[in-house]
Amino acid sequence: MRRTAKDGGAAGGASAKRTPPPSARPFVVRPMEERDLAQAGEVERDAFPTQFPPTAFRRELGNPLSRYMVLARVDDPNQPDPRLPPLPDAPPARRKGALGRFMDGARQAVWRMRNPSWQPGDDLIAGFVGMWRVADEAHVVAIGARTEYRGLGLGELLLIAAVRHAVETKAAIVTLEVRVSNRVARNLYEKYGFTERGVRKAYYSDNREDALIMTVELRGRERAFRELASRHERRWGRSEIRGFRADSG
Repeated sequence: MRRTAKDGGAAGGASAKRTPPPSARPFVVRPMEERDLAQAGEVERDAFPTQFPPTAFRRELGNPLSRYMVLARVDDPNQPDPRLPPLPDAPPARRKGALGRFMDGARQAVWRMRNPSWQPGDDLIAGFVGMWRVADEAHVVAIGARTEYRGLGLGELLLIAAVRHAVETKAAIVTLEVRVSNRVARNLYEKYGFTERGVRKAYYSDNREDALIMTVELRGRERAFRELASRHERRWGRSEIRGFRADSG
């Protein structure tokens, strides 16, 4: 969820410096599948611990107006990306001493107890985004990530995927709600052109906090969205985004 400078270089010389292409990251944003349901529930409990009732993800998969995508981590556990949190089944780092290896093993054991649905060989679901489509409006109902994957630009990646889907399926606007107190999320949405359009009083059941309604009109903003997505890629690295079903609901 951060910024970076544009690519640059001196004009017209063989010695002009070029910005190297962004490195790939081991993440795929793809449509949610039945095999992801249990992990999606764990991500939701981590990201929104006070939410009740929980999302009925299985029902949402069968809802023609609903679109959910997951953020899957897909790197090799034997060669994990060192920039990311350790995978649950990653072998302890050899460079660490006995105490470090013990602590890593303890953290993995605790994680597995809190997240029992993941099994070796499965994609690790680090986050998800959910949308509803009604007429020409794409409504983002949730963007959530596991605690250990926050601060890595992944919430913005999920927002990019949601906006891209809305553009590709000819939505006219994208709307969402956000807590009044969530300044970080509000700044992100404002960066993508969302503006405040109203307030839902006492919207959140845990503390009766108000929600801001934020909306962005898509017409004429495709170029701006592409540039923001490119900036994100240059800052964080390249991740794959696979599309939703082509129909618009």
